[in-house]
Amino acid sequence: MDAARAGEVIPLFVVDPFFFDPARARELPHRMQYLLDALGALEKNLAHKGSRLFVAEGRSVDVVPRLASALRADRVVAHRWVDPFGVERDRRVAAALTVPFDLYEGETLVPPGTLRTGGGTPYSVFTPFSKAFFARARGIEPLAAPRKLPALPADVGPNEARLPSLEELGLTRNDEVVVGGEKVARARLDRFIERAIATYEVERDRMDHEGTSRLSQDLKFGTISIRTVWSAVSALGDRPGVQKFLTELVWREFSHSTVADRPNVLREPFRADFKGFPWRTDEREWRAWTDGKTGYPIVDAAARQLLGEGYVHNRARMVSASFLTKHLAQSYQRGEAHYMKWLVDGDWAQNNMGWQWSAGSGCDAQPWFRIFHPVTQGEKFDPEGTYVKRWVPELARVPARFIHRPWEAPPLELVSWGVKLGETYPPPIVDHKVARERFLALAKSHLGAKKG
Repeated sequence: MDAARAGEVIPLFVVDPFFFDPARARELPHRMQYLLDALGALEKNLAHKGSRLFVAEGRSVDVVPRLASALRADRVVAHRWVDPFGVERDRRVAAALTVPFDLYEGETLVPPGTLRTGGGTPYSVFTPFSKAFFARARGIEPLAAPRKLPALPADVGPNEARLPSLEELGLTRNDEVVVGGEKVARARLDRFIERAIATYEVERDRMDHEGTSRLSQDLKFGTISIRTVWSAVSALGDRPGVQKFLTELVWREFSHSTVADRPNVLREPFRADFKGFPWRTDEREWRAWTDGKTGYPIVDAAARQLLGEGYVHNRARMVSASFLTKHLAQSYQRGEAHYMKWLVDGDWAQNNMGWQWSAGSGCDAQPWFRIFHPVTQGEKFDPEGTYVKRWVPELARVPARFIHRPWEAPPLELVSWGVKLGETYPPPIVDHKVARERFLALAKSHLGAKKG
């Protein structure tokens, strides 16, 4: 918006091989599909407003300075990105430019790394961070979008490249993946406000209901502004669910702020005493977890939803992460990388903080000794088994009383429902009580030694 006020502007997208090399793209298939959808929508929107998306190919650190010189730009503007990769990229771009490089805030509501404790240090606990945030976050409103944009300067030639297709990247369209773009993102926000915000506080944990906003991928890619979402929801006043949803957005701020202040959390545990934790590496159990064949229906449904549509309900994410890190005692970093590959909303800060929270190693994490019971979690938040039956169809005929514990059903009844444990659906790969005690002993030994 600010650039457009100054006169001529050249909207630029760089097809950087860091993401668009086919081998790299195949490592994040769902995000690439969403991104290409969003870019296609952006091209149309810019054309409608009288401009054009200029597409070039190559490394951003080379292409941006080269084009700024060739097109005689008097400055370059971009949104700031909290991830260390983006920070380093922007540093290198700025160093190579001969004109000003202006980075604008937009990824978060408050610039990451600016909220501080009374002692001037970064926050490590969410509640005081939240209080400081709400005290500062007054009058947050989105900037008005320009109705028209100036045409590209007459001497700007045709695009140097074009946006690749999914097929050119070696990807196949997955129709279960949410569509990307500003128009559909705004429609999701409108639908959430109309249908779900009033009951969000109680419905957000129900895996069998549509009680969440489903805006995470839109906020990650910026197809809808975090300011737009905050402003629209805040305007609803004291309606039930509003404050809870705003608090969830502040958790997002907390994650980004933590990564901005402590980028090393993306490489190592936030809690120093978790360094060197003796995680197990049982490949059979790992594959059962990734493929959705652990024998625990709610864990398996989460695994299959991730692969099937690049999304996992937040409650299911917590249960799944707890199961990997505690029932199976496998590294949160391994689960974090697996989720980053398949998530549409894969965001380094949010994904890392979520996984470290579940493992007990993170900033303001759940206690390491808290272990979700996959059966009781399913019975509480998917009582009829609707979520499970969608993603684990081999259990579709199992009644609610056994859907989260099919191994307890009488064998003849299981067969009548089309289930044969060990054939059509696996028995539990670990016993909950045994796995829980194993992890607690492992953690007590490691953390106790660290204290000693």
